Amino acid sequence: MQQMTPLFPLSTEQRRFWMLLFTAHWLLITALLTACQPAEPLPTPTPTSTPTATITPTPTIVWFPPTNTPTPFPTLEITPTPDQRTGVGEILFADDFSTGEGWPLLTSSRGNVALGKNTLALTVLEPRAAVSSVRSGTFFSNFYLEITAKTSLCSGEDQYGILFRVVSQVDFYRFALSCDGQTRLDRLYGGTASSPQPWMFTSSVPAAPSSTVRLGIWAVGKEMRFFINDQYQFTAMDSLHPSGAIGVFARSAGDTAMTVNFSDLSVYEVDQ
Repeated sequence: MQQMTPLFPLSTEQRRFWMLLFTAHWLLITALLTACQPAEPLPTPTPTSTPTATITPTPTIVWFPPTNTPTPFPTLEITPTPDQRTGVGEILFADDFSTGEGWPLLTSSRGNVALGKNTLALTVLEPRAAVSSVRSGTFFSNFYLEITAKTSLCSGEDQYGILFRVVSQVDFYRFALSCDGQTRLDRLYGGTASSPQPWMFTSSVPAAPSSTVRLGIWAVGKEMRFFINDQYQFTAMDSLHPSGAIGVFARSAGDTAMTVNFSDLSVYEVDQ
């Protein structure tokens, strides 16, 4: 068989070069094909059982825990409050203020004392001023007195009330109420004032510009008991003024006017 002669005869060095080049290309193509093959999947790990956590139950909050039933105490007998107006007897004096007899009236820039329809009206016009009226011709030592006071203009520490055992303009007792719901007892002796009972708040005194209260004084010897709307308030002991006249007063503690009407005065004897 006749051997074919190559068109381009190659030398030995050229053939070696081409063989090396061919081999390099072949290795490169093989490497590329191998890289494109999908990677073998990693082995799936065998699942292991996870221990379940034990949940400790939270105790329920008891907002109102039950309490032990207490052993009952013996029932106490509640005795009624003793009557603080003991020995009140026959009426000694009454005044419905229909005539105003014995009550000095007043008209001034400071204030007025005027007779109304079955009332004695006290009006204070000037700031921090006071007006009063003491009945002439009536004197009492041991007695129980009641009178109604009705305010129409009254605020804050404005005061009103009863003068009793009045010996002079500078010697007497004064049972006072204030328009902010307080009461007290003052004593004037030779013009010097003191308070056997200082100011004290009481629910018996309405804290309002307009109100009506019934005042009461039980006085026997040096012992004096005080009432508001039939409610006992306090007791004071004092013997400087054993007897005297009775009166009413009003005092403005601020810059505004105030008015108080007094009515239905009754004075009773007290059997010791």
